[in-house]
Amino acid sequence: MSESMNSTPRAMRLHIGIFGRRNAGKSSLVNALTAQQASIVSDLAGTTTDPVYKAMEVPGIGPCVFIDTAGYDDEGPMGQLRVRETEKALEKTDVAILVLDGTGSPLDAAWAEKIRSRGIPFLAVLNKADGQGGASLEQLLAGYAKDLGVMPLPVSARNKRGLPELFDALLRSIPPDWGRRSITGSLCAQGDTVLLVMPQDIQAPKGRLILPQVQVTRELLDKQCVVVSCTTGQAAAALAGLREAPRLIITDSQAFGEVWKLKPEQSRLTSFSVLLAGYKGDMRVFLRGAEAMDRLTGASSVLIAESCTHAPMHEDIGRVKIPRALRARYGEGMSFTMASGKDFPDDLSPFDLIIHCGGCMFNRACMMSRIRRAEQAGVPMCNYGIALAKLAGILDRLAYPEET
Repeated sequence: MSESMNSTPRAMRLHIGIFGRRNAGKSSLVNALTAQQASIVSDLAGTTTDPVYKAMEVPGIGPCVFIDTAGYDDEGPMGQLRVRETEKALEKTDVAILVLDGTGSPLDAAWAEKIRSRGIPFLAVLNKADGQGGASLEQLLAGYAKDLGVMPLPVSARNKRGLPELFDALLRSIPPDWGRRSITGSLCAQGDTVLLVMPQDIQAPKGRLILPQVQVTRELLDKQCVVVSCTTGQAAAALAGLREAPRLIITDSQAFGEVWKLKPEQSRLTSFSVLLAGYKGDMRVFLRGAEAMDRLTGASSVLIAESCTHAPMHEDIGRVKIPRALRARYGEGMSFTMASGKDFPDDLSPFDLIIHCGGCMFNRACMMSRIRRAEQAGVPMCNYGIALAKLAGILDRLAYPEET
């Protein structure tokens, strides 16, 4: 197993979703693509229940995750729950593979349109193609191409036929900006000194750095910046020890107030959460969400959403600090709902604002899916760091990785 396969977080991998009806051969295809028994294969329809996530490294693609899902034709009360989980998996999908078995169903075309409407590049695969041949195979493929708007690739997961062609098609389907997005953008360049102010508290236990700090540090090292790290209490000493002011200071959003007072005039300031807002989501949407905060009142309802799941902690930023700051500013009667991990309300209409974490545990497809849902519901959406900067009164003085 390669080092990147072991160490690359799931959120930074290309997510390849496998969709199709029950017994179309989705699990067999996942096993063939990964060359492992990643999913249980059975002739019994509905063997796959919850989505199965299999980390893999594919030559030319790099670290990725294959998502094996339950059939979208599942039936009954439990079947409908499984279909719902399949739809949720679609929210995380960067590239989709629609698996067909040659029997035909209106659901195949419906799901092709569902995938296409979300802007997800997808391939259609006619599995078990070794059971067809000659003119009958060509006729079947042509019929699918007419119904789905894309020509299926004939493969046999059982006999490993057509897999090289499928891998080549996957390579061509990867979004052009995949793996090329930058967290810090043009905020710093080779040779620039960047000061990282990283509080080590209950949310960053001893011996650990939180993921955004790791991701930003690695990118800065790749850019060949000079990286200086300290905790909030040592920020003044770190600045005093530098021969010149750093080009950029990146801090934890909760320390905006303290760090702003220390910031040299020529240095630019941002936070890990703000950087993640642009890297994983849409900065313009989040800044509009910050403007919407001025319309909040003591009767407003706010959804606080975070990508990770953990037991509530003392002075938790999402459960305690942000609600406390909002109530102090806009009214004690405000109500808050907490959503963690994959739990995100289907109905967003009761909320006046959504405030989301940086999304370090999500891939960008998942974060953008939530943004689209918020926009469709007409609910403004903001980010932890941007909301805290707004409350600190320095939102218009922060540095952003891209023009907004």
